Amino acid sequence: MEGTSKIIRSSVYTFLSNYHYFTISALFALPFSATILITQALVPYTSLLPPIQNRLQALLYAAGLPPSSEFFNILNVKLSETITSSILLLPFAFSFLLIAKASIIKALSQQKTSLPLKTTPFIPILRSIFSTQIWNSFLILSVNATSISIISIAFNFLDVLDVLSTPTSILLFSAAAALLYSLFLANAFIIGNLALVSSGMETKGGYMSIIKACVLIKGRNSKAISLALPLNMALAATEALFQYRVVVAFSSTGFPTFSMTLEWLVIAYLYSIFIVLDTIISCMFFKSCKTAIYVEDQESRISHYIDISQEDEEHIISLAKLKTLEVIP
Repeated sequence: MEGTSKIIRSSVYTFLSNYHYFTISALFALPFSATILITQALVPYTSLLPPIQNRLQALLYAAGLPPSSEFFNILNVKLSETITSSILLLPFAFSFLLIAKASIIKALSQQKTSLPLKTTPFIPILRSIFSTQIWNSFLILSVNATSISIISIAFNFLDVLDVLSTPTSILLFSAAAALLYSLFLANAFIIGNLALVSSGMETKGGYMSIIKACVLIKGRNSKAISLALPLNMALAATEALFQYRVVVAFSSTGFPTFSMTLEWLVIAYLYSIFIVLDTIISCMFFKSCKTAIYVEDQESRISHYIDISQEDEEHIISLAKLKTLEVIP
């Protein structure tokens, strides 16, 4: 199993060696990147956000979670904004983003990625990737619902035992709940990315790709999270740069200018580059996982062969001894 730093280095090397090819993939992802940046700035002002926020607040209150807790207020706001943004981004996520990822996965499905990548048609694998992305959406929804249910059950159980009677205990519980929720969600996104790579490289999509990704990631969760963390931090930094350079300038002037539009496109292209790098890292990690499983399987077969050979040898020796005893008068 390759180390985290080695996978990142090989992914960056592959990207730089085939920059001309991955530039086209970044252009495919550009509409999605531009939309996600502008959507995050417009979500607080959309009419879709208040009803979603009220419904989610009522759901959390019905689950027994305290509305006075700062953590659950933040969770309500962030989940509402995420749901609203996902609804607005749905057409772009199922079109431009999948096309960009399909072009990368198809190119990296070659046996030797160290060679210059060939331009290969990726339209045939779009169907399997599309079906996997649908199941990934159900996976994310299920993980969110499960996480909130576990947090709600734990809070009500501790509340009955009178453990959460002080503000400090509620604060500690909120921090633990935030950590648990983040871990669940991070693993769900990692499994979803691996499932997309699996469906693209093996042209078999659907829920079986998610099951295969769960098998591949078994025992490698920490390495997968360490691989996903740098790119997610880079994407978050790009979103913060857009807020600082474009949104703040638009708030002060009140109307978009040519320089704002140009900066928006440049930052969106940078965001697309990070999406391309994230997909490359997912492909490299998928290949290393398959290689590790193959090596482990071969080692187990060899050990079984040795064990069987030793048993046969002992059996032969015992038979020889019995034969000798029979010959002796």
